[in-house]
Amino acid sequence: MGAALRIENLFKSYKAGVPVLQGIDLEVSGDGVTAIIGPSGTGKSTLLRCINRLVEPTSGKVVLETGSGEIDLASVRGSALRQARRRVGMVFQEYNLVERLSVMENLLTGRLGYLPAWKAWLRRFDQTDINHAFELLESVGLAQHASQRADALSGGQRQRVGIARALMQRPELLLADEPTSSLDPKTSVEIMELMTGLAQAQSIPIIINMHDVELAKRFARRIIGMSGGKIVFDGDKSTLEASHLKQIYGGESWLQ
Repeated sequence: MGAALRIENLFKSYKAGVPVLQGIDLEVSGDGVTAIIGPSGTGKSTLLRCINRLVEPTSGKVVLETGSGEIDLASVRGSALRQARRRVGMVFQEYNLVERLSVMENLLTGRLGYLPAWKAWLRRFDQTDINHAFELLESVGLAQHASQRADALSGGQRQRVGIARALMQRPELLLADEPTSSLDPKTSVEIMELMTGLAQAQSIPIIINMHDVELAKRFARRIIGMSGGKIVFDGDKSTLEASHLKQIYGGESWLQ
């Protein structure tokens, strides 16, 4: 089982007095898929980026619970932060690949946090990492594209690389920020099947931001609804009703 996560009274403001996250309290167990839904601008992406410290929280705790103890991701600094980030993989909305590098080179960047500084600078990767990268490329159906530049791939192929790169970290928690928003419906389902299947096979819990409510209900066990920087729904997908969606998104004509 992967790492569990505990968020306590988390606030984030980009401008003084204008909180984007307003006292988030959340616990995520060490297995399964948790989907976060809500309108644009409600703080979903900010929440994920506070978890892995791509964004600095204003206050609060983000505690990662692992077999070796607890880490408050909101407070660690320097080398401790670098080590903590190894444990949290991230799949991005816009893929976040290095376009000029090959598919294989993009995957291997997922191991940079494990290398001494001089090896990272020279891109000196261990053979075990290279072997694992080939295995992951095989698992996402891109083994034949290992030497191809990332900018020559389709959107769906790029996201497959992004998933494989995140798993190259051997993370204990996987975050996904709108991973299907740039993809067509068929490819979106394929990417979700791939990501959730690979993560669950390795017992890695997933927290995923989504706009597509039906896709969230199809793949997630637990749904969290956010509105105005707060959690307004938290429950099993079977309990999510139209009244909850109205509270999350506002209005009701779009539900017809």
